[in-house]
Amino acid sequence: MTTAIAEEFERPRPRLFGPAYRLLGSAHEAEDAVQDAYLRFGGADRAGIRQPAAWLAKVVIRLCLDRLTSARARRETCVGTWLPEPVLTSDGTLGPLETAERREAVSTAMLFLLERLTPTERVVYVLREAFAYGHRETAEALDLTEANCRQLCRRAVARVGEPGTRFRPAPERQERLVRSFLAAARDGDPAGLEKALAEDVVRWSDGGGQVGAALRPIEGRAKVARFLPGALSKFAGGWDVGVAEVNGASALVARVGGEVVGVLSVEARDGCVTQVHVTVNPDKLDFVRRQLGQF
Repeated sequence: MTTAIAEEFERPRPRLFGPAYRLLGSAHEAEDAVQDAYLRFGGADRAGIRQPAAWLAKVVIRLCLDRLTSARARRETCVGTWLPEPVLTSDGTLGPLETAERREAVSTAMLFLLERLTPTERVVYVLREAFAYGHRETAEALDLTEANCRQLCRRAVARVGEPGTRFRPAPERQERLVRSFLAAARDGDPAGLEKALAEDVVRWSDGGGQVGAALRPIEGRAKVARFLPGALSKFAGGWDVGVAEVNGASALVARVGGEVVGVLSVEARDGCVTQVHVTVNPDKLDFVRRQLGQF
């Protein structure tokens, strides 16, 4: 591949990873999709590519759809809960996240919720809601009809809800909530933890079958309050814990010997925690480690 082609690809490359990650919920799969697009770009007939950025975007979308289809079976049979890969976002890795809607689009809760959708529903929904694709543009990218895209989008909205209905707290409130969680764990204050939880709170953990983690979701304030201190004791005790922006919101990032070993994120409603996501699967932490220069 010539230097000129490589340089032509590098210009739109930063704008390809973010959409691929939103579509897949996996940083390493998103990187693979972008790399595959690069290889196809290098081997394509240049005369047929009038707008390289648009051509690459369409290729990445199709590659992501193919990956979602093949990944669906793997995710359904994985040990325990499958959670999206956490990504540090304060450096702009996923693009600008200056609005609540954009932060919600990359949140762990939203990416996890999108697992309810079929691969095609997910692609249509994300292109429409996160990137403002019209149904005609989506139809052209996926080789579908506009009517089909509209129907797929309606189904997706019925399954995951209208965008913007989850009302994430402002970044400052989110950070205070996360820090109060950590302080309650460090102080051994179970009453303080329970007070911060919504009645219908759910906790999910992803150890990938490699690290000890609950295999099923834990539901309800009483049960989560009973089991959460055990997980938080690691974040508060033997691990070096800090607060970082993960998937558009403040979260706890734990290290041992300087290496990231866990990420805990929360979703809140009306000042109370409604969801807790604990990722300790080593494979899911590789991208965060690379972002922090640990490889």
